[in-house]
Amino acid sequence: MTRTAAIARATTETDIEISLDLDGVGAADVETGIGFFDHMLEAFARHSLIDLTVRAQGDLHVDGHHTVEDTGIVLGQAILRALGDKRGVRRFGSLALPMDEALVLVAVDVSGRGQLHWDVAVPPVMIGAFDASLAKEFFIALVANAGITLHVRSLAGENAHHVVEASFKAVARALRQAVEADPRMGDALPSTKGSL
Repeated sequence: MTRTAAIARATTETDIEISLDLDGVGAADVETGIGFFDHMLEAFARHSLIDLTVRAQGDLHVDGHHTVEDTGIVLGQAILRALGDKRGVRRFGSLALPMDEALVLVAVDVSGRGQLHWDVAVPPVMIGAFDASLAKEFFIALVANAGITLHVRSLAGENAHHVVEASFKAVARALRQAVEADPRMGDALPSTKGSL
């Protein structure tokens, strides 16, 4: 069974196409017009082992908000579609990820209940053309559309680049755990309710 998806979404603010393979090798081909955001999505692909292609055009003459948020929406929709009924997945994943002085703790549940619990001290700065506050907006959109419960907490960190990058990498690693096949699960659902 292939766990792939391709989603396109166009509004008056953005035009986004994303394709992915949950069982990939972490290959990324990303173009959003925001260099640091491209870097984060490439890191997300590499550390989740999700093959990811992103083409995003947005109203960057306004700012990066719509492009970042709408990319989160489409990526979330693609993850949800690729997961299918979630039979045989581990469901949960967690990780504490260090990056220099930054330390970020992440826990994921692909529960079908999309909610973000964000306790990350990101300095309000620009990282290149990326507003650091948009990291939270990206993850809100991602989890709401993927039906993922996500906790992200920074335990240490002063440099915005390090804190944001550690967050993306930690989410990727925890998601990788959660969506991978559990050989002991077979094709059973990881829930006592009979659905996720």
